[in-house]
This record gives sequence, structure tokens and C-alpha cells, in this order.
Amino acid sequence: MKLNELRDNPGATKKRMRVARGPGSGKGKMGGRGIKGQKSRSGVSINGYEGGQMPLYQRLPKRGFNKPNRKAYAVVNLGLIQKFIDDGKLEAGSITEDTLISSGLVRRKLDGIRVLAKGEFTAKATITVTGASKAAVDAVAKTGGALTVANTAAAE
Repeated sequence: MKLNELRDNPGATKKRMRVARGPGSGKGKMGGRGIKGQKSRSGVSINGYEGGQMPLYQRLPKRGFNKPNRKAYAVVNLGLIQKFIDDGKLEAGSITEDTLISSGLVRRKLDGIRVLAKGEFTAKATITVTGASKAAVDAVAKTGGALTVANTAAAE
């Protein structure tokens, strides 16, 4: 076998269709666009157009509301924090948002980190985060630790 004898397997490659390149190509003359009409012209965008009738997306009522300045929190469960402490990835003493990120438990802070009470938590730790649920605060207090919320407006 020589370099000039290398070939792809039969059927592995397919030549691209060259549209509007003569009658022998199978897509010649009008290039598969049919005869006349709006869609045969270039620069036409008619998605959602219903011939002058009010389009469906305009006939349906608007629903809901997206608050433009809402906060997005990175959510962490107490059970995961406990697992990272057990695995030695987190120190049980004082846990901050920065230590949660550096341990790999949270990828990015967003508008802050919010702790929720899902899972078992047994370590005695002082956790300082942007937000926490009441159940999470109670669960950490039950173990003898403290969960402090840096921003009181975010806590519920």
C-alpha cells in the first residue's frame, strides 16, 4: 500500500449537491425552487406569515411575566456539603462561598449561594452564604453549628 493508493471506503463520502448548475445535475434551471412566486425569489422570509391573516403567535394571549432584575442563586443542599466534608474536600470549621467554589461543590457564585435543607447534615460547621432556607438554618443549628446569611434581603 502506498500513499497514492489510500482511498475512503466506498460510500463513506458523498459529494455535495451543486444546485442550479445545468440540466444534467438534476437540480438545474430553477435550482429546485419551482416556477415564479415569492419563495422562488431571494431574500424572502415568510416563517409565521399567514397570507395577511393575523398569525397564530399574535392571536394567542400573552402569559406570565419575567422579572428583569431577578436574582439567580447557585443552590446547594446540606447533604452535599456533608458529603464533601466526609470526603475531605471541605473543612468542617468555617465554610464560606469561596471555599464552596474552590472545593468544586459550586461551579460559579451567580448572585450568591443559597443553602437548602435536603439531606442529612451532622458536622458542626459555621456556614456563611448569601441565602438559606429556614429549614437549613435550623438543621445546622441542631448540630451545634451556625448558618449565617450575609444578605438578609435574600433570606426567606
